[in-house]
Amino acid sequence: MTRITTSPTAPPAPAAEPDPRPTRRSRRSGARPRGRRGHPLRRITPWLFLLVPLALLITFTYVPVGNMIYYSFTDWDGVSPDRDYVGVDNYTQLFTRPELFRVFAVSFYYLAASVVQIAVALYFATVLSFDLRFRNLFKGILFFPYLINGVAIGFVFLYFFQDGGTLDSILSFLGVDGDHAWLGDPESANTSLAGVSVWRFTGLNFVLFLGAIQSIPGELYEAAQLDGASRWQQFRHIIAPSIRPVLSLSVILAVSGSLSVFEIPYIMTGGATETSTFVIQTIKLAFQFNKTGLASACAVVLLLIILLITWIQRRLVPDEKVDLV
Repeated sequence: MTRITTSPTAPPAPAAEPDPRPTRRSRRSGARPRGRRGHPLRRITPWLFLLVPLALLITFTYVPVGNMIYYSFTDWDGVSPDRDYVGVDNYTQLFTRPELFRVFAVSFYYLAASVVQIAVALYFATVLSFDLRFRNLFKGILFFPYLINGVAIGFVFLYFFQDGGTLDSILSFLGVDGDHAWLGDPESANTSLAGVSVWRFTGLNFVLFLGAIQSIPGELYEAAQLDGASRWQQFRHIIAPSIRPVLSLSVILAVSGSLSVFEIPYIMTGGATETSTFVIQTIKLAFQFNKTGLASACAVVLLLIILLITWIQRRLVPDEKVDLV
């Protein structure tokens, strides 16, 4: 008789305890806990920082522009509470009176002066960007006129150009006949006023050009010097292409500035001897002849002209990305 023996049954293995840590898949598929990043207040925080600047911009820029456009369709005199709607009558009167647009001829003097101003500023910015002695002193001298108030500049040059003034004294000292009424006839008066604007605003263009030139990597100048490039070749192939956007900005500022000149001619001549600009004429229409509606129409037309010229300039000379490295 055969004896069959059986091995004792092995006890069952204990069940594995669940891992309290979530797996990677469960962490990915599970709902993300809502933290500070998803808080609604975090989303509106940038708008809270922009609230005050936007309020100031709308209050002091867009609201006045909207009021100006509204006034241009009325016959408001600037004092009376009555503002009768007249439609496009102010614009019709503006475009049918040639003397209102004739003052734009004065802007050509300032436009020509802007060309000289940009050329002078670009020249000094290029020269002073290189290592020269006393260059910081010359930088301060060139930028200093822009820091002076425009009204003060007008009074200073009013005595400079008057009969027997500073300019006549200097010319007499040099043996040149200086007996000339510099502000007495239209041509010399507008030329003198345009020269004052060149003296004042050259510093602004100088700083813009100098900042753009100093942002050019120095390795480009070193490589150009190793290749034997002269200063003119460095300007032509390195400086000029790199400052093209700033030069385009300066042209826009020059054109818009020449159309909206006000301070210097108003202080020095008050618009006499055919030196009145479009802005001076607009001011006189509003505050001297009490035609605020017509003056508002002039301001709207000037704004549209500046925007149109800026758009044309941007289309003709678009900004291009400059990569010289």
